[in-house]
Amino acid sequence: MKITILCVGKIKEKFYRDAIAEYEKRLSRYCKLEIIEVADEKTPEGASETVELQIKEKEAERMIARMEKYLCDGAFVCALAIDGKQLDSVELSKKIDRLGTGGTSHIIFLIGGSLGMADSLLKRADMKLSFSKMTFPHQLMRVILLEQIYRAYRIMNGEPYHK
Repeated sequence: MKITILCVGKIKEKFYRDAIAEYEKRLSRYCKLEIIEVADEKTPEGASETVELQIKEKEAERMIARMEKYLCDGAFVCALAIDGKQLDSVELSKKIDRLGTGGTSHIIFLIGGSLGMADSLLKRADMKLSFSKMTFPHQLMRVILLEQIYRAYRIMNGEPYHK
C-alpha cells in the first residue's frame, strides 16, 4: 500500500521533524510512505472572511494540482476535517485494511493549512476524517496522523500497541 500525506506548509520545528522522521522509519516496514508539502499562503493580520476563503482556495489549488496524477490510478482520498467521521484506532485500521483488500493500492490523506481546507478540496475527498472536534495545529496533526497510521498497521498485523 502506498500512503501519501499531502499537506500545506513546511515543518519548521525540529521536534515535529524528529517525530515525523521516527514514524516514517517505523512505517517503512508496512507501506510506502510519501509526504508532499505545498506552499502555504501568508495570512494578513485581521484578514477578512473573504481573504481567508481566497487563501484556502489558493492552497487547495496547489494540493489538487499535486493530487491529480494519483486520481487516475484510483487513489482513495481522505481529508482531515473537524466535521468528518470520527473513528477509533481499530476502525481506522479496518478501513485501511478493507481498502487494501478491496483493490485500493494508494491512500492520500489531506491536511489543510492553518485556516483549514477549502470546500472545493473537501468535495473531492472520498472520505472526511475527524480526529476530534478540537482544533490542532496542522504541524502537530501530521505527527498525530502518522502515529495513527502506524498504530493501524500494528493492529492489522496483530502486533502489540498501547491502548
